Parts: sequence; C-alpha cells; structure tokens
Amino acid sequence: MKMKILTIAAVASLLSGIVMADYTGLPRTFLWNPGFNELVETSEYQKEGPYTIGFSNASQADLWLVTFFHGVQWAADKYRGQLARFLVTDANSDPTKQVSDIQDLLNQDIDLLLVNPATADALDPILRRTMRQGVPVVTVARRVESDESFVSFVTASDTALARMSATWLAETLNGQGRIVLLPGLAGASPAEFRLQAAKEVFAQFPGIEIVDTQYTSWSPANGKQIMSAIIQREGAETIDGVWADSGLQGSGSVEAFINAGVSSDSIPPHTGGDLNRMYKLAHEHGFPFCGIDYTPSIGIASVGLALNVLNGAAVPKRLDVNFQVVISEGHETESIKADELLADYVALDRPDDFIMGHGMGATYDPKTFSVDLPN
Repeated sequence: MKMKILTIAAVASLLSGIVMADYTGLPRTFLWNPGFNELVETSEYQKEGPYTIGFSNASQADLWLVTFFHGVQWAADKYRGQLARFLVTDANSDPTKQVSDIQDLLNQDIDLLLVNPATADALDPILRRTMRQGVPVVTVARRVESDESFVSFVTASDTALARMSATWLAETLNGQGRIVLLPGLAGASPAEFRLQAAKEVFAQFPGIEIVDTQYTSWSPANGKQIMSAIIQREGAETIDGVWADSGLQGSGSVEAFINAGVSSDSIPPHTGGDLNRMYKLAHEHGFPFCGIDYTPSIGIASVGLALNVLNGAAVPKRLDVNFQVVISEGHETESIKADELLADYVALDRPDDFIMGHGMGATYDPKTFSVDLPN
C-alpha cells in the first residue's frame, strides 16, 4: 500500500466540520507529534456507491459509549444518500462475540468494516483477514495492535489527554502529594494508553506518590465504591489528588469524598471530563478541577472517513479529532491552560448523565434520539 507524508492542508480538509468549539485550530496532538503521520492511498478500495458499511461496536456499556453510538448513527443518517445499507452489531463487551459479529457482517458482502474493538489485541487476527480479503477496515475509539489490521484509526488522542490532565494535577500539587489513579476498563486501549501516559508524567515528579491504582470500567458506581474503600483505608485527609481518565468514574470519586463528610473546600483536586455530572460537582463544590472530554464526536468523524475510503480519497493513518481543556476558575497551571473555563462549559440545564462534546448539535437528547438507518 502506497504511503505519503500527511500534510497540514490535508488534515485541515479532513477535519473541516468536525472540530469542536472553542479551540478550532488543528488538533494539538497532530501539531505536537514528534513523528510523522502517513497519508494512505485508498484507490484500491474505490467503488461506485451506494455502499454497504458494517459497524461492529464493542458495547454500549457506559454513558459515553451510548453517546458515541448515537454519533455513528447520526452520521449514517446524515450521509444516507451514499449508503445502501448500514449494518450494526453489538458485542456486549465480549471479544469472542465481536469476532463472530464481524464474520456475520462479512458474510453480508459489506464494502467496508467500521469497528470499535472490545480489546486491543483480540480483534487483530480477524481484522487482518478482513483486510487481506480486500475489505477496508476503519477502527475508531479503540485501536488494535497491528497497523496492518486497519486503513485508518480515528481517535481524540488518549496519550495527550492523559499527559495534559496528569501534568495539570502534578503542577496543581506543586509536585508534592499522595494521589490515586482511577483508569477505565482494563484491557481497553484508551484506558491502558491513558494510564501509561499519566504514569510517565508522574514519574517526572519525585514528590508525587501513587497511593493506589484501580480500574473502574468507566462506571460512576465503581468509582464511588473504590474511592470509598481507599478513603476508609487511607483516610480522606491523606489523599491530595485524584487522577481519573474520565468524569464517569471521577464523579463517583467526588461523591465518595462528599459521603465521607469531606467539606467542599477540602475535596482534593480531580481530573476527568465527558460526564456533565462531573462538571456540575466541580462547579458546585469549587475544588480544583481539570476536565478533558474524549469527544464522542469521533464516531461522526469515523463515518465520514469511511466514506472517503470508499470514494478513493487518501486518508490519514491516524485521524485526531480536537478535544477541549476545561479548568475551574483560578486553577490553570504553568503548562496547562483552559480552552474554556468551567463556569462557561458546564451544562447546568442538562441532565447529570449528559455526555459532553457529542457533536450532534444543541437539540441532541440521548433519551429521545432515534434515526432510521439505511438497510
């Protein structure tokens, strides 16, 4: 497969209409990348439409994944003029089922496979086989291990999210303190990449002590239960900060401190975006906070990129979608500045379980969302 170096102009073209307010430049993860991205020629996949796309989804196991799935469907409806069928399967977090789902989609003569892998390694063999059969694969949200298993990977950069939030926490604590790490789902590439990147940052601050690291499966209930147990064991006053890779479990952590009788002005600094409940808690209680949404609009971007592949347009091997850095008032640090301040970003008129950065417009309501997919 012929490769070219990705140009800034090409990225700008591909990202038009995808970027989120308030930061609207090229993705910082692209600008900061010390290596090179590659532009993948897709002329070998070009064919006449309308197309049949199969979407193999890992699950809808948390609120973010539900919103992400809505975004994929929203985009399929938006581009329905180019689609004959848009077939959807859900693996319910089971990699074995997802392999079977993908085989079922291939048996229906799909033109392209769009996939959010359940785990980073289990899908590699079947995705490589899919590519060898001449069916292009686009991965989104979670990547697989081998670059040979997909044409392009659509993401919002887990490593950048983690490095920025971890740097903010370390600088907020002036490089000194005992912290707890609350990553998401064990084995899922976003959680593993974020945790690794955060640990890289904290290792540069010898005065930072990691008291405990607990996977939470991106569950508010798990975040609350796990942090409650840590508070009971360690004492709330001994915990100086909490790094959560999402507000899903981060909100549960904050609630654990509140339930333990910790006053608003004594809740330690927290990180974690995505969930409106997390933003509301930070706004109400005033503790130092940094939220970075892993924007579910990557689902929208992935459908547009998939259609580019079938139209024979060159696409980047990795497509980064912008995210926003949201910081509570007065809590910016030397390295990490806000794109938006918390008071301007929190959606006080939306439900606690509302996922931010969805990209589907001001009228989007997850409780009433519905589209008729081409089939």
